[in-house]
Amino acid sequence: MPREAILRGDELEEDQTTLSLRPQRLSDFIGQTQIKEQLRLYMEAARARGDVLDHILLHGPPGLGKTTLALIIAAEMGVNIKISSGPAIERPGDLAAIVTSLNHGDVLFIDEIHRLRRNVEELLYPAMEDFKLDLVIGEGPHAQSIRLDLPKFTLIGATTRTGLLTNPLRDRFEVVFHLDFYDESELKEIVRRGAQILGVKITDEGAHEIARRARGTPRVANRLLKRVRDFAQVKKKPVIDREIAREALAMLQIDEEGLDELDRRILRTIIEKFDGGPVGLETLSAALSEEKDTLSEVYEPYLLKKGFIQRTPQGRVATERAYKHLGIALNRAPEAPLL
Repeated sequence: MPREAILRGDELEEDQTTLSLRPQRLSDFIGQTQIKEQLRLYMEAARARGDVLDHILLHGPPGLGKTTLALIIAAEMGVNIKISSGPAIERPGDLAAIVTSLNHGDVLFIDEIHRLRRNVEELLYPAMEDFKLDLVIGEGPHAQSIRLDLPKFTLIGATTRTGLLTNPLRDRFEVVFHLDFYDESELKEIVRRGAQILGVKITDEGAHEIARRARGTPRVANRLLKRVRDFAQVKKKPVIDREIAREALAMLQIDEEGLDELDRRILRTIIEKFDGGPVGLETLSAALSEEKDTLSEVYEPYLLKKGFIQRTPQGRVATERAYKHLGIALNRAPEAPLL
């Protein structure tokens, strides 16, 4: 796996080998306390009524547990779950095939729901509101519109970009949760749980060292744990302590703030090529030869959270903290005010 991919929050194929690290029940899910409390209440109320759970929208940066929460909801409600994604549902017929195969109470999880095609999205409206499916059979003057009854189901949508959701779709979700970055104590607990599942011995200091460089993201914490485990195994160290964790993370070029090589390239590019900014996302993307979506969805949220960049009406600006972190002298006026 490329070094920069380790710190990405999006799911990779390799993650299929570590599905066991995902909690299976709400009581095992670490962090997002308020969301868990509300979910527990909503599920208990739905079970007491003998009804299905309301449609839920989960949004936030990649790797914070949106897919895991959807799986837990289905398990807690005792129903099946079907998983798809916005780009994978290309035609209305694809969606029709999915929803007509659902049973009463089942969960349909659509990741990247903001990337649904408009004609597919419009088919969802009556399915979500009335549990009806409107289909057009045939073409031209012989076309016929039919309406099918659907079993009651729960749609869980996940997105990293709520701003790209259309208002009609967003308004049909009765429950909306924003998942935020995790604090170090929560990530430390996640690392210790992952180490126990993987059969790895780790000290509190070793777990803390991994947690504080995990970008506030459980998925990244588990990936780092696996890489540190590999390092310790090759070095014949039976226990991951702070020193082993530091050596392994230094090898991966992950610094004390959890920044990797691309993070530092982003900051250096803004500072050295664009005099600290402001610089637009498209220009920055071209300068780095990286996809805009990767920069805006994976890297930028953490750099903003840590105070290394700011967004202004004119573009991205490197902060004084970014200069200090890279050891570059600040030779401009203080950054522009936040939006």
